[in-house]
Amino acid sequence: MKIWLAFFLAGTTAAAQAEMWKCTDADGNTRYTNVRAEIKGCKPLNLEPLNTAPGPAQAPRAQQQKPANFPSVDSETQKQRDAGRRKILEQEMAQEQQQLDAAKKKLAEQQDVRLGNEKNYARVEERLKPFEAAVKLHESNIESLKRELANIK
Repeated sequence: MKIWLAFFLAGTTAAAQAEMWKCTDADGNTRYTNVRAEIKGCKPLNLEPLNTAPGPAQAPRAQQQKPANFPSVDSETQKQRDAGRRKILEQEMAQEQQQLDAAKKKLAEQQDVRLGNEKNYARVEERLKPFEAAVKLHESNIESLKRELANIK
């Protein structure tokens, strides 16, 4: 009876482990597969059994302990810092908006001008690229500042 049990257990552990093959094509590219239909010309891999023991349980984030020397501030100090940060970001936003308006104005002025050496439109586009880039830069900066402001609690 014990012998049959040993054969049975040995058979079930082998079935639980997937068979893997390493395949190399004519160009030297290597791929791995566990699909039997794709193993023509492949070499079987002898893999060690996988460790199936569960990892240690971790406490939820709210219950985790901070190290003794972990820097932290009280909520009132944090609120003051957040308010200062918000004020700085709002000032930067106002400056970026002014710079965006100025860049759009310069772009519009340049779009209305047609120089004598610009007989084809490709030269006009070439001349306008830096002005368009400036507008895009300021628009991108404003979007970034909006995201930063939204992240402040």
